[in-house]
Amino acid sequence: MAVYKDTITVTSNGNRPSYHNVTEQVKKIVEQSGIKNGICVVQSQHTTCSVIFEEFVHDTDFNGDEFLQVDLNRILDRIIPREVTENMEYRYPGPKHLDFLMSLDDPAYPKDPGTILNGDAHIRGSLFGASESFILDEGMLNTGSVGYIYFVDWDQNRVRNRKCRVLVMGEA
Repeated sequence: MAVYKDTITVTSNGNRPSYHNVTEQVKKIVEQSGIKNGICVVQSQHTTCSVIFEEFVHDTDFNGDEFLQVDLNRILDRIIPREVTENMEYRYPGPKHLDFLMSLDDPAYPKDPGTILNGDAHIRGSLFGASESFILDEGMLNTGSVGYIYFVDWDQNRVRNRKCRVLVMGEA
């Protein structure tokens, strides 16, 4: 049994959910692993991000977002509206959690309470989950002809670099 790990870094746009097609990077990692038969796990370590498996759509809007992504965002905006001010739709972050986040000595968490008005992003991340797993068969990801892997940053409050972890394990 062999195990191979790598990381893909993506940059969110900070204005709307960011969809990053990471399919080719994942395929390259699988190839570099030398593993032929096994499993590939693609995972977010961020609580406001997801990894989803969806059809690639050739049509895009003026922002470059694929039509399926635009449709998904429209539906989600109706059921999980964006948190734009405190005490609007969400109880998150709450005073104790705000104090905790403001006390962190971590550049990923700026001392700006407005950047954590992202209860909507946490709920979306929870609904879609943090990872997808794929079967490897003779060195090929079983994604079919139109299946693609997307890393999604649901947080719309600031531009950030995000980490997409990839683990490949199995037989060489």
